[in-house]
Amino acid sequence: MSVGPPIRVAVEASLDGTLGFEAIEIGPERARGRVEVEDRIRQPFGLVHGGVYAALSESLVSRATFEAVNRDGMIAVGLSNDTSFIRPVMSGAVHAEARRRHRGRTTWLWEVELTDDDGRLCALSRVTMAVRPAEPPTGGRS
Repeated sequence: MSVGPPIRVAVEASLDGTLGFEAIEIGPERARGRVEVEDRIRQPFGLVHGGVYAALSESLVSRATFEAVNRDGMIAVGLSNDTSFIRPVMSGAVHAEARRRHRGRTTWLWEVELTDDDGRLCALSRVTMAVRPAEPPTGGRS
């Protein structure tokens, strides 16, 4: 049962839908996803745009963290995203495999390996998620 804030943008209309991100596995320890390489995710020289790696990583771990904490009345939002690019991808698909490295009360830390169709490491992301109450505390200062 979802207790978080209401969905305001359909997935198809969100960044994930616009770029064609696909979630394959979502869990509290591990998540996997992918995106097909098409012109809409390439930069002008034909390579997958660096922002795609960062966005795929953050989208994947945001969903995994949210699904793990939502039943407790919490949400997950990105706090930090550090993505390093190792080799270009020009065709096929970008595959993302995320492993949770830390599960704290207010932050989760994930590492995401992004590979090409041949399994070669193409980018590496470290994403920190903030875990916060779904509903802000009520009341004000007196």
